[in-house]
Amino acid sequence: MSEVANKSDRAGGAGDDLFRTVTSNRMSEAIVDQIRTLIRSEKLRPGDRLPSERELGERMGVSRVTVREALRVLEAGGLIEIRVGARGGAFVTSPTTSQVGSGLADLITLSPVTASEVTEARQVVELGIIPIVVERATDEDIAELRAMVEEHAAALKKGQYGMPMSAAFHQRVAACTHNNAIEMLVHSFHGPLLMSLREAQVAAPLMGHRGTNEHRDFVEALAARDADRATEIMRTHLSRTARRVARVRAGQQRESAD
Repeated sequence: MSEVANKSDRAGGAGDDLFRTVTSNRMSEAIVDQIRTLIRSEKLRPGDRLPSERELGERMGVSRVTVREALRVLEAGGLIEIRVGARGGAFVTSPTTSQVGSGLADLITLSPVTASEVTEARQVVELGIIPIVVERATDEDIAELRAMVEEHAAALKKGQYGMPMSAAFHQRVAACTHNNAIEMLVHSFHGPLLMSLREAQVAAPLMGHRGTNEHRDFVEALAARDADRATEIMRTHLSRTARRVARVRAGQQRESAD
């Protein structure tokens, strides 16, 4: 039997002692917590197939509807994958960088974090990763960044440039580190980053033109493996955004005081 088949059948054929009866009033949440714990403790691993909804319901003492609800939460969190067909079922998987980053972004966005705080955090993180970016960026990375810059310049001419494009550029730069933890962290700034960029755009509508030119200069410094030059460009770029966001915030506070 193949390794994949062994992994797929391991959890599905496990004894009843792996899953415990659920007694919580919020049963679906208790099921989610229990399966998360099994994954963290590596009793369940990527590729393992969970028992069927009926089997899980019987082992945990809940209905199939409750099990299905819990599985949907786990799937949304990137911890399992639901497959259909004869070989289908619920399989343990690993969350992607995008999924983890989006989860962190939700936490940041829903917390009482201001645009100024997000911009300050960006300065610390995005300037700090530049030496790694310069060291590890591949020719393919640089080519893709150049293509993004040209695409954004064309969008500016057509009046179609938007702040999500700037956010995408910064996320692509983070991907040049080839470090999943860094990429997840920068991705988590996506929602709050757009918030800060939009506020800065209100303060300076032409920000997109200057910002795109700085993106181009940054890519060329990266291609030349010039960490000092790349850092100088990005510091200027982010500092201007920070000043504009601060001016917007100051104006809002004056309006509130009136």
